[in-house]
Amino acid sequence: MYDIVTLGEAMLRLTPPNYQRLEQATSFQVNVSGSELNTACGTARLGLHTTWVSRLVDNPVGRMIAAKAREMGVDVSRVQWTPEGRVGLYYYEMGASTRASQVYYDRRDSAMSRMKPGTVDWAVILEGARVFHVSGITPALSADCRSVTEEAVKAAKQSGCLVSLDMNYRSRLWTPTQARECIEALLHDVDILLTTSDDASILFSVRGDEADIARRFVDEYRLKVVALTIREAPSVLRGKWSSVAASEDGETYAGQAKFDLELIDRMGSGDAYDAGFLYGFLTGDVAKAVRYGDVMSAIKHSVPGDQGWITLEEVEAQVQGLQTKIVR
Repeated sequence: MYDIVTLGEAMLRLTPPNYQRLEQATSFQVNVSGSELNTACGTARLGLHTTWVSRLVDNPVGRMIAAKAREMGVDVSRVQWTPEGRVGLYYYEMGASTRASQVYYDRRDSAMSRMKPGTVDWAVILEGARVFHVSGITPALSADCRSVTEEAVKAAKQSGCLVSLDMNYRSRLWTPTQARECIEALLHDVDILLTTSDDASILFSVRGDEADIARRFVDEYRLKVVALTIREAPSVLRGKWSSVAASEDGETYAGQAKFDLELIDRMGSGDAYDAGFLYGFLTGDVAKAVRYGDVMSAIKHSVPGDQGWITLEEVEAQVQGLQTKIVR
């Protein structure tokens, strides 16, 4: 039985070194990436029994992705393997000063985008599971992936486990109208919604105080808890991070502090928040979820790559108080 079951695509991330632009690059740093996989890695690192459901090509690239997931402690026995298709790529051009970072996708017709409904035995995978987690990226990949997502969410509700959804809107995958129509349909079976004020504004035209936005989603869709991450970018290489959550009991929970960040690598920071939030929620309450989510994300910003390589011990140390001096 799993604590966390996630569903989603994994890709290779190719990053030009030393802040080069893509047109300059003669080599790339290679990382494994994928929203739900990143979250699965985070929860596994914190000690939760986690599996990741996906579809990979049975070639060296697919095996490299599976090996990275296993290295992080994720059960990959539920991955579908296919001899055909491709693994998606994305290029991450890291910015500085006034030049913002850019993401360029090359993921069309990936193996995961061709996953078919009816090919995953959700009843077996979800039996005894505590949380099923997916993001808005997965149903955006294809009509089949949308059907698989809907199928998985329904199966999770039937199995009695909590359903967690990160809105995770990607403008290069679908339009706001398409995204809203899909996500709004899913929300009727969701228990935990994780999002940003930007995504809430773009998709649902909701603006204002973040706590009020979270409360509106809780009330309108009868959710157990909604968490909004608040991200400020005073410059390309510096940021501020905080979050707020509203729960069905009428309470609002804010993080202990606003984190001032040096942005070594911001990719995967929202996924790290999801991992910390879900861990805190399952092992405590909403207040703990917010604290652990904030700390997980803050640490992730300091680590190159899409996974945070974070331990429970350092999260708990940071929850007790920010540490900036060298540990000897």
